[in-house]
Amino acid sequence: MILLKMIMKNAFRRKMRTGLTIVAMGIAILAFGMLRTVLTAWYAGVDASSASRLVTRNSVSLIFPLPLAYYDKIRHTSGVRAVSYGNWFGGIYISEKNFFANFAVEPRSYLGLYPELMVPEKQKADFLRDRRGFIAGRKLADRFGWKIGDNVTLKGTIFPGDWDFVLRGIYEGRTKTVDETMFMFSWDYLNEGVKKMYPSMANQVGFYVIGVADPNLSAEVALEIDAMFANSRAETLTESERAFVMGFISMTEAIVMVIRIVSLVVIVIILAVVANTMAMTTRERFGEYAVLKTLGYSGWHIGSLIMGEALLITLAGCLLGLAMTYPMVRFFTTELGAYFPIFYVEPLTVWLDFGVAALVGTAAAIIPMRQAIRIRIADGLRRIG
Repeated sequence: MILLKMIMKNAFRRKMRTGLTIVAMGIAILAFGMLRTVLTAWYAGVDASSASRLVTRNSVSLIFPLPLAYYDKIRHTSGVRAVSYGNWFGGIYISEKNFFANFAVEPRSYLGLYPELMVPEKQKADFLRDRRGFIAGRKLADRFGWKIGDNVTLKGTIFPGDWDFVLRGIYEGRTKTVDETMFMFSWDYLNEGVKKMYPSMANQVGFYVIGVADPNLSAEVALEIDAMFANSRAETLTESERAFVMGFISMTEAIVMVIRIVSLVVIVIILAVVANTMAMTTRERFGEYAVLKTLGYSGWHIGSLIMGEALLITLAGCLLGLAMTYPMVRFFTTELGAYFPIFYVEPLTVWLDFGVAALVGTAAAIIPMRQAIRIRIADGLRRIG
């Protein structure tokens, strides 16, 4: 108990120095936590992917379509329990700054393959019945203030023209990792419009989503599907949903690597700041430590005072950083929701923040502890006054 009181008094003896160190630590923890949250958002699609779903696309590139005629052949492949399909629409709502993902999908089978998209039964029935209907994620609907029955017009980019829709349902994610910013409408509605305007582009899809009966046989099912369309005019590449999502992330691997490196740099910088503070504090108190040794305090007691002070400062900075992280995440969720639809502080990030604070405090105290423990009483007493 006496040691704890001494640690508290020592830590806040120089209030200005301690306060600035805590603020610096808090800012570093904020930066570290935000960078970790960005990485979490980056890989959210991977975490949300299912082992029981495969994605089939054109083997050349995702921008090249596949014939709708492939549907029946894939559906009757051994090990396949369900198939759906869709197209990336690429529509613009009012202006390009209002970006969000929008797809044309086969509604019934697509929702069946994605049970994590929870739509009220009445809204789901209305969506399936209305060819011009669409469903939107809760975050997307809240972002634009859409209500059930609202008319929404998207300006097509891949499929030019103004496309009118009616909001028939709002879905919510079963877990935090589900994207609630998507816009999905009937593929039949898109295909009807394409037949009138661009007949050569009709009856083509951008991708197939395949539900497999046994996830352990996914690789065999993928090979069988690709072999079926080998040497055709539109060869396929079938891969797990996780691999499909990772394909997009790999395009930005350099950015992810930079974020990881910056995270480490932040730790090193704050370690230098705290280590400097503890070194200054220890040098100022050599005389006091010598007096404590004359009173019978052991090296363990002296080391505990220094280590406790360092940990107290870094953990206080950690709490300050966490207190700033959550409001900052809410701000970025509002401002960058279109680019990071899943943006939240996961529990692992909080534990890593505390781990970093403990690591920095421990590392910063090691050298001052060694110096204080090894100093001789006579040398320490000479510094008094």
